[in-house]
Amino acid sequence: MREDRVLNILPREVRLLLRREALNLDCLQEIRLRSEMPLLLIYRGEELFIGKTRGKPYIVTKEDLREMLDYISNYSLYAYEQEMRQGFITVEGGHRIGMAGQAIMENGKVKNLKHIASINVRMSHEVLGCADNVFPYITRMKGLYHTLIISPPRCGKTTLLRDIIRQVSDGNAYLKGRSVGVVDERSEIGGCYMGMPQNHLGIRTDILDCCPKAEGMIMLIRSMGPEVIAVDEIGGEEDVRAIEYAMHCGCKMIATVHGGSMEELRRKPVFDKMLKERRFERYILLGNQQHVGEVQAIYDENAEEIGRC
Repeated sequence: MREDRVLNILPREVRLLLRREALNLDCLQEIRLRSEMPLLLIYRGEELFIGKTRGKPYIVTKEDLREMLDYISNYSLYAYEQEMRQGFITVEGGHRIGMAGQAIMENGKVKNLKHIASINVRMSHEVLGCADNVFPYITRMKGLYHTLIISPPRCGKTTLLRDIIRQVSDGNAYLKGRSVGVVDERSEIGGCYMGMPQNHLGIRTDILDCCPKAEGMIMLIRSMGPEVIAVDEIGGEEDVRAIEYAMHCGCKMIATVHGGSMEELRRKPVFDKMLKERRFERYILLGNQQHVGEVQAIYDENAEEIGRC
């Protein structure tokens, strides 16, 4: 079980606490360690404090953070300078270890981090088949619609995106397998470790890891000729221009964006323009309901609701 691998990089005291609590690691979303602050877990969508004594949360020490950094980097943080300048390291199993501390600057850009005071472990969970119910809405006559997933934080947008990619790549009852190009800017979709994806993204998928989305989309079109391009968390105008370029090149787009509703999306000028131009043909809105990845509603290119699942 790949979630168990996270235990091997945790400080000894934290590792013992988690084992004593006998938590279901499939339901563990984040582990937050802040120097001289209580250990905080995000478990089943809720905050959870655990400690050696009931009612008294465990306080993370500076020694805990140093111990964990040694485990993460195999006792050589210098070797991970390239990853740390982005604020995170991806470990075996596809789990992302985010860090915060003092930034080391060079020529106006972040070169590295030092004096790490916070570590956030974001657990990578695959839910194979979680996209089954959306395929009747995002396909037609064996074709794929341009699809945008809208979701608040921690509602499973990357998990849903990952399974859509896998099924589009492998093919299913709704469409034949297609070549998919994935720009994985923060190593969350594929969870690449030493160049190899830790998540299942299908047999026809090519991944560009740790590359800016806008630049990566154009690179993939020129080098790999994908039929479908997938990206996570689009944001600025540069991303939108690259998406429009990909669409003009004949690529189908699957993307995600932070948001709680269609109305919220309209309040962002760059996305309001895309809505008015009907760039995307399907919108999947996720909600923070009973479980991660629950679809609240699906909309067509006119932003009219066409279903729920």
